[in-house]
Amino acid sequence: MFKNMRFIHAGFYSLLLAGCATSNSHPPTTPTSSIHTTTTQSAPAPKAEVVHPKSGNSIQGRQDYFQADGSLSPYLHSWAQELALKNQIPFELVQSILQSASYNAQAARLMAPNKGQIKRSWSTYKNRFIEPIRIQAGLDFWQRHASVINPIADRYGIPPEIIVSIIGVETIYGRYTGDFRVVDALLTLGFSYPDNSRPERGQLFRDQLADLIVLHHQGKINAYDATGSFAGAMGLPQFMPGSLMRYAIDADGDGKIDLYHSIADVSASVANFLIEHGWKPELPVFIPATIHEKQAKSLVDGGLAPTLTWQQIQNAQAVSVSKPLPKAWQHTPLGIINLVEESKGTAEYRLATQNFFAITAYNRSYFYAATVADFAQLLAQRFYK
Repeated sequence: MFKNMRFIHAGFYSLLLAGCATSNSHPPTTPTSSIHTTTTQSAPAPKAEVVHPKSGNSIQGRQDYFQADGSLSPYLHSWAQELALKNQIPFELVQSILQSASYNAQAARLMAPNKGQIKRSWSTYKNRFIEPIRIQAGLDFWQRHASVINPIADRYGIPPEIIVSIIGVETIYGRYTGDFRVVDALLTLGFSYPDNSRPERGQLFRDQLADLIVLHHQGKINAYDATGSFAGAMGLPQFMPGSLMRYAIDADGDGKIDLYHSIADVSASVANFLIEHGWKPELPVFIPATIHEKQAKSLVDGGLAPTLTWQQIQNAQAVSVSKPLPKAWQHTPLGIINLVEESKGTAEYRLATQNFFAITAYNRSYFYAATVADFAQLLAQRFYK
């Protein structure tokens, strides 16, 4: 993930909406037991509902989590009590996990708002990800694991290249999963978020901290040693605790979810995340069309869901196609999206389906979703050549 909040995580922004490019800035450690479950099999488990505490707040730079004797500060004690009571977790466990954590100045610094206005550039963003090293790594990864990835892709109705693309964009296939202690990052960002004008951000990270502790109590993660990005995202697909809880899959049937080493679990978890966020197997990500910029510009709403009908787009004379669209494409919600070059005052426009917006649930950035789609297309062209 990136420092800019627009480009942060897998799963974090899908939680923001209901919750990446990767947010790690260091080479990965290779934990062997940070994420595992003892109960799930290949079918997705029912979505867990954690009761998130309403108590607690975030104050930029705050580090007074503990009193002189090592006990929790009153505000953290109240939050821990509420989490324990509402989720039937022993308070002693919640307290122990919190007492193992500490303020992480680097996580706070990396999450801090950018100083000054950064002009967005689609070409710069795209070229950061679709470059020779990542392309070759993607082809090698897919070729090495095709016997695992392709059947899972077929089962979920997700093109395998989309799964491979997301893993590549997130962590270059596990090269950069992050070496921040997740509990440190979430405690820091939950109670000391580096922007007092955005209290909702602190709440989001406190909720993720609660999910992490609940996952530990359920035996699905080791909250004491789990490592990830500075935002708390974990594994090859960079799942936040809430996404791991709600969307991760034990696809290899070994009784645990391993997002660091099990390609089956990683692939199925990415696929399940997309399906749960509206992916439609019968649709492409983009509909091939000639976009008429002047007319299309007025149809861009910057939203994260398709709101237009094919008839509306035709009436606006915003696009033209070389042949009639399949019926399924004509009767699905669509969106015109823009990929901007702010320094030039220009943009590239595309006709997007629900599948594009499903990818934005992974990271709520048009740049991210379009990069995933373009990288996937390139990988498929070379893989099947």
